[in-house]
Amino acid sequence: MMRLLFVGFAAAVIGACGAKHTGSPHDAAGQAADAPEALDAGRSITAEGMLEPIRTLSSDEFEGRAPGTDGEARTVAYLIERFKSMGLAPGNPLDGSYVQDVPLVGFTAQPSTSFAAAGGAIDLRFPTDAVIWSRRARPRVTVENDDVVFVGYGVVAPEYGWDDYKGVDVRGKTVVILINDPPVPLDPSDPEKLDDKVFKGRAMTYYGRWTYKYEEAARRGAAAAIIVHQTGPAGYPWGVIMISSGRENFDLDVTDRSSGHADVEGWVTVDAARRLFAAAGQDFDAMKKSAVRRDFRPVPLTLKANLAVTNTLRRIASRNVIAKVEGSDPALKDQYVIYTAHWDHLGRDPKRTGDPIYHGALDNASGTAALLELARAFTRVKPRRSVLFLSVTAEEKGLLGAKYYVTHPLYPLAATVANINIDGVNVWGRTRDIGIVGQGQSTLEDVLAPFAQAQGRTVVGESQPDKGFYFRSDHFEFAKVGVPALYLDRGVDVIGKPQGWGMAKRQAYIEHDYHQVTDTIKPDWDLSGAAQDVQLLFQVGYAVANAAGVPAWKPGSEFRTAGDERVRGGKR
Repeated sequence: MMRLLFVGFAAAVIGACGAKHTGSPHDAAGQAADAPEALDAGRSITAEGMLEPIRTLSSDEFEGRAPGTDGEARTVAYLIERFKSMGLAPGNPLDGSYVQDVPLVGFTAQPSTSFAAAGGAIDLRFPTDAVIWSRRARPRVTVENDDVVFVGYGVVAPEYGWDDYKGVDVRGKTVVILINDPPVPLDPSDPEKLDDKVFKGRAMTYYGRWTYKYEEAARRGAAAAIIVHQTGPAGYPWGVIMISSGRENFDLDVTDRSSGHADVEGWVTVDAARRLFAAAGQDFDAMKKSAVRRDFRPVPLTLKANLAVTNTLRRIASRNVIAKVEGSDPALKDQYVIYTAHWDHLGRDPKRTGDPIYHGALDNASGTAALLELARAFTRVKPRRSVLFLSVTAEEKGLLGAKYYVTHPLYPLAATVANINIDGVNVWGRTRDIGIVGQGQSTLEDVLAPFAQAQGRTVVGESQPDKGFYFRSDHFEFAKVGVPALYLDRGVDVIGKPQGWGMAKRQAYIEHDYHQVTDTIKPDWDLSGAAQDVQLLFQVGYAVANAAGVPAWKPGSEFRTAGDERVRGGKR
């Protein structure tokens, strides 16, 4: 029955956007989105409504909103108070509260990274040359006199006929891995033109993400997994690694917490990698080039790894915050549309001179403010399905709050028909375009299209597909378990600005403010673009909450199988 609904919804959206109704927003929602109360609710979302929460959450008082700190306590209290004041119901059906406890274990590492070579030891400095850690909940973890193997990009992808391990036994060894997907050229004589049929060309697949690299190395039994950092079109500066990974890290404090991790994980700079390979009698750049070929085989390096991590451990009960708007239709109210945005950021660093607080105004006080505006808008309407507003913890530490929710759902995943995620809003003004991260994944994009058209906007793919944003925010955890997910990419064709201005602003943010203490409200912010986007997300969510059918994964999506399994596992 459910599979028929999936197909029916996709067909209805596609049909509604055809000649019969000329693609009005009215069509995708079965007239619901054109109802006066829905139009009024959407218009109630304003730039001013978002600015106050952003200013509050990114203020010094909230101390950067790190899990397990006074900043978390203030953030959670603030969100609960806001949800209560708007009249939303508590979202936890188990205890009638607005929170879901998320057990975390924190690791603050004091690492030592050394490699023995024929010419003597090569010691890598923390954090300028290398950043390593261990997610084992033990005070000290060591890898001693360990064989080192270069495994190229560390990818095993049968659908692309690709296997970087080639059956080589790396159990108990240290593997060195390249970041990103293998950049396979369409023509070997022109390496700049990539084959888009292999790892989607310049668009990153999950195989290119560092999380996958560590997971695959752990599946292969490696004792340590070290990734070579890359700055460039698909990378971010080494400073982001130092700040994000070189401080306290977290994992879920559950019985199977250590699964999916080698004893030691980490990063080294490209310069450090070149030194190591040279000490082993190899040329790093030549080896990197060879790893682009399907016939690449792992290369043992004449090195011995000596890695040690002394952990300071602490266990904390962090919290997701969740509120609910009850559905009005007795037949549909036990189905759910869920909006997500992470409340956490990087906290404060007392060792810093000057400002010690990572304010996280754009990332993600802005997304949290958008979530609050959406919740307020939904109190003005009567959606048929129930709508949940989930602000999750520890996104910055590996999507942990979202991961905990989908492994301990408060509402059945089989009844969760869509996830709409907000991680950063457009702070540079209204745009003519709106991007979809991971375009081509689900029929939620078809729901969005007529609403974007009504705003006079063009729907495009993400502006930086090589960065793998689809795998870097909380919606990914929902996608992995089969819940259709939508994540917008902020537009870059800014009205009233010259061509290229929007991309230049985005790049400047990545280079100077992303995961830096300078991520604060700027004098040139223009939240009219944020209001435009969040109104769009309201319309999509409201349409899904009222439609006869539910969203589906598209045929080419890698999450379609998980979606089918989710539906088959449900009781409806």
